[in-house]
Amino acid sequence: MTDDLPYRYDVEVVGLLAAPEHRWEGRPDAALADGGVDRRDLLEVRAGHGIEGDRYAGRPAHRDAQVTVIAVEALEALAGELGSGPLDPLATRRNVVLRGAEVEALRGRPFRLDDVLLAGGRPANPCAWLDLALTPGAHRGLRGRAGIRCAARTDGVLRLGPAVLRSAVPLDPARAGEAVRRTART
Repeated sequence: MTDDLPYRYDVEVVGLLAAPEHRWEGRPDAALADGGVDRRDLLEVRAGHGIEGDRYAGRPAHRDAQVTVIAVEALEALAGELGSGPLDPLATRRNVVLRGAEVEALRGRPFRLDDVLLAGGRPANPCAWLDLALTPGAHRGLRGRAGIRCAARTDGVLRLGPAVLRSAVPLDPARAGEAVRRTART
């Protein structure tokens, strides 16, 4: 499989989340947004199923969005732009938070994080709840850099700490916090 994924990057998994229930429903509410974060030291991923213990595991409507991934650099850049101070990346409710990976470039591309093969899919668009859970302006500020939704293609375990990301396309870790902007169609 490494022949199909020739680009290798040393990254760090700085956050893992598996939420057994959906916490944010309806209109944003400060009391609900301030709820606890379901931090994990490891995630067990099953091919075609998702993350064990996560609210979306095994749900057909989420088969292409079983694992969400975001770059912590996106949150660091946002905090700098908004002058908010440090932001908790797991408050975005993304399952995997990486340091050193240009996550947005993996849209529509296969990649491997340690022993878990993921099919990068569509953007994990931010929602209005982020203005309450992170900081005012987060909803707008994370557009184009709120991570990606992925389908799990193999079983495996993801752990906090150093990891290896293998990609089918070259990545630029220096661009990890930059937003991907839509271009106008001509």
